[in-house]
Amino acid sequence: MSKERLYIFDTTLRDGAQTQGVHFSLDEKTKIAHALDDLGVDYIEGGWPGANPTDTEFFQKKLQLKNSSFTAFGMTKKSGRSAENDPGLSAILNSNTNSVCLVGKAWDFHVDVALGISNEENLENIKETTKHFVKNNKEFMFDAEHFFDGYKSNPEYAISCLKAAYDNGARWIILCDTNGGTLPHEISKIVTEITKHIPGKNLGIHAHNDTENAVANSLAAVQAGVRQVQGTINGLGERCGNANLMSLIPSFFLKKDFSDKFELSIKRDNL
Repeated sequence: MSKERLYIFDTTLRDGAQTQGVHFSLDEKTKIAHALDDLGVDYIEGGWPGANPTDTEFFQKKLQLKNSSFTAFGMTKKSGRSAENDPGLSAILNSNTNSVCLVGKAWDFHVDVALGISNEENLENIKETTKHFVKNNKEFMFDAEHFFDGYKSNPEYAISCLKAAYDNGARWIILCDTNGGTLPHEISKIVTEITKHIPGKNLGIHAHNDTENAVANSLAAVQAGVRQVQGTINGLGERCGNANLMSLIPSFFLKKDFSDKFELSIKRDNL
């Protein structure tokens, strides 16, 4: 029986760098990126080009990665301007990466309170941002921020945010438990519903650890259908941290519920 492919997305250098007391220098980011590449993760999210001098300089380097796809982070375009004329998108587009992961709102409450725009305008921002990067031959990933809270509040709108990216060419749609408050049984139920709208081979999970469930939630999401798992080394991350790849990767290799069904790019010898 052929196995399905699981993709590992490491965000230690971006989300992990938001840990209190953690700061990566340019040299440290470079060393960590090469160590992750040697491990064999599929994607290395290096930071946010244009957000600070270190990240901007980091994305100007030629890292010469052997196994991993170097990935730039950012956010969807601002309202009131086109994707082509958004300086934030330009910095990401001009980075030395083939793949990008951009975050956008998927909770109508945050669209209203944090962005102060209409639900329809948020959908347009997601759609136009996706089209812009796909047109420029970037592998596009949409980080659906606060997705699970948004789905519980307004499932129809949360799904429409995902579809705005997926229907316009996004390779990956990442379901984010940004508050870290969703429980494994909820993850299973919601992800199963989402696979009726978007194929699991295009879905990912990004879990925060505020209830100590980030690893459990990531495993539950894989069993429910997602095929990309985002996390950090040792669970670094803002507040209580992210899903710990040092727990997840061995689980995928050593637990038969996963090892019998899935294969990773990481070589078993690298455990």
